[in-house]
Amino acid sequence: MSKRKQLPPEDFQGISRRSFLKGAGVAATSTAVLNSGLLGHASEAPSNVIGPDATTLTLNINGTAKSVSVEPRTTLAEALREELHLTGTKVVCDRGSCSACTVMLEGTPVNSCMTFALDAVDRKITTIEGLGNPAHLHPVQAAFVEHDGMQCGYCTPGMVMSCAALLERNPNPTAADVRQAISGNICRCGTYPKVVEAALAAARSG
Repeated sequence: MSKRKQLPPEDFQGISRRSFLKGAGVAATSTAVLNSGLLGHASEAPSNVIGPDATTLTLNINGTAKSVSVEPRTTLAEALREELHLTGTKVVCDRGSCSACTVMLEGTPVNSCMTFALDAVDRKITTIEGLGNPAHLHPVQAAFVEHDGMQCGYCTPGMVMSCAALLERNPNPTAADVRQAISGNICRCGTYPKVVEAALAAARSG
């Protein structure tokens, strides 16, 4: 039986292995040179990237402009508590599941532990300190005191902020409305009935 004639390894369809490798090397080198030129031009272009070092932000907090220098990864809760010393905003779970850190952005309650400080620039931020003070309590704060709407106190600022936001958009809520508004706020002490009672009392007083 005749054997099929094998082409020598150095002569496959007229292209030697050496020629092929030399050609591939030239192509790779040309690509690398082209890419380095393109990357060189790109590196010279202006960049809008912020970080990783700290950058200075101006935040509108409780009607006052506050300047703060933070890393881009800093949450609004961290900026409020650690940089601006507004410690009324509590951080409990630090993962957006308990809402103890609730503040208002443009009147909407948000979890500040899940909001970057960068994302709050040019937006109106209201914290628990901005609602009222011991001399002039917000109606919700006064109602929480009167109706014993707190126990350990960790969840209280977030509860108050959620209820205050509700009354701003709905001055005459039902008990169901209040329960819906605080559905994301966890109270480990279980004082939900008193919170609902306080929110409805605040609505009546307003």
